[in-house]
Amino acid sequence: MRSDFGKIKKKIFFKIILSTFLTSIIGLLITLLLIDGALQEPFANFFIGLTRRVFQVDQDQAIEVYRRIFWDNKQLIMMAGFIAMLMVFIYFGMSKFTRYFDEIGEGVNELTHEDDKLIHLSSELKFMEDKLNSVKKTLKERTEEAEKSEQRKNDLVVYLAHDLKTPLTSIIGYLSLLSEIPDMPEAQREKYTSIALKKAYRLENLINEFFEITRFNSQTIVLNKEWINLNLLLEQMADEFYPTLEQKNLSVSIEAAGDLLLYADPDKIARVFNNLFKNACAYSYENTQIRITVTEISSGLAEISFQNYGKKIPREALSTIFEKFYRLDSARSSFDGGSGLGLAIAKEIVELHCGSIRAESNDEFTRFLVTLPCEHPKPDADWKTEKSPQIDQKEEHK
Repeated sequence: MRSDFGKIKKKIFFKIILSTFLTSIIGLLITLLLIDGALQEPFANFFIGLTRRVFQVDQDQAIEVYRRIFWDNKQLIMMAGFIAMLMVFIYFGMSKFTRYFDEIGEGVNELTHEDDKLIHLSSELKFMEDKLNSVKKTLKERTEEAEKSEQRKNDLVVYLAHDLKTPLTSIIGYLSLLSEIPDMPEAQREKYTSIALKKAYRLENLINEFFEITRFNSQTIVLNKEWINLNLLLEQMADEFYPTLEQKNLSVSIEAAGDLLLYADPDKIARVFNNLFKNACAYSYENTQIRITVTEISSGLAEISFQNYGKKIPREALSTIFEKFYRLDSARSSFDGGSGLGLAIAKEIVELHCGSIRAESNDEFTRFLVTLPCEHPKPDADWKTEKSPQIDQKEEHK
C-alpha cells in the first residue's frame, strides 16, 4: 500500500514546494516593486492621498500613517502576504487532489453496476483502478454464481415436485384397483401391493431429499470424533450395498494395505463413503466392477479411491460436481437421481476432517479420491471394531 500511494505523495510534495517557491517569488516582487522599488512612490502617494480624503488629516499626518503601517512593518507585511498567497496556492493546488477522491467515489458507485464496463481513474490512481476493477469482477462472479446456485435449486424443486407426483399417482392407482376389486386373484394382488410399496419407498426417499435441502442450508455440521477402523468400515459398507449391486450385476473389490485408523466422526465419514459408493453404483455400467482402494500416500495420510466404469464426466463439470444442488444429469428422474447435495456435503465433511476430495474421469472410468489423516493401529491399541457405524440405506438421507 505504501508503494501504491508513492506517486500521489510525490505529486503532493511537488505541489507544496512549487506553491512555496511561487509565493516567495511573487511576495518578493511585490515587496521590491510596491514598497522598496519602482512602484513605491506611486503607491505611497496614492495611500497618503486616500488617507487625507478619508480621515481629513494633513499631509504630515498622512505620511506618518503610511510610515507606521508600511515602512516600519515591511517584514510583517511580507510575512502576512506570503502566508495569504501560500494558502491561495495550496487551496487551488489541493483541488486537484480532491478530484482524486471524487474519482474514487464514482469508482465505488460503479461497483454496484452489474455490467462489464471497466472503471477508469487518473494515472496516479492506477493501483486503485486495478483494485476496484478486481473487486467489481469478483462481485459480478459471485452474483452470477449465486444466481446459478439459486437456479439449480429452483430446477431441483421442479424436478422433485414432478418426481413426487409420479410415484404418488402410481400408488393411488394401484391402491384404487385393490380397493375396487376385492376378489382380485392373490398373485395379482401381491404384485400390485409390491409395486405400490416400491413406489411408496420412492416417495419417502424424495421427501427425505426435501428435508435434506433444508438441513444443508440451516445446519452447521458438528463433528464427534473417535477412533474407527477404516478398512472394516469400507467392508461393512460394501456388504450393506449388496442389494443395490445386485440390481445392475455389479461387483466390488476393496484393496487395502493393512489396517488403518481414522480419528473422525464415524457417522459423518460413513456418510461420505456412502455418498461416493451410491454415486458409483448409480453411474456404473452393468456387469462392471467398483474398485475401492486404500493407499497410505505418506506417513499419517491415507487416500481412499472409489473407481467405477461408466460414462465420462465432462472436464468442465469436474469443477462443479461438488457444488450444492448440482446434478450431472439434471433430467434424471430415476430412483438413483439424487438431490445434488451428496457430493457437496461429502466435500464439506472431508474438509472439516482436514482432508480433501477431488474427482477425475476419462473414457474408461471415473474416480473419486478422498485424502484423510490416519494412523496405523498399535498391537495393544484400544479400539473397538463395533464403533464402525452401521450404514442404513434407507436412513442415509435423514
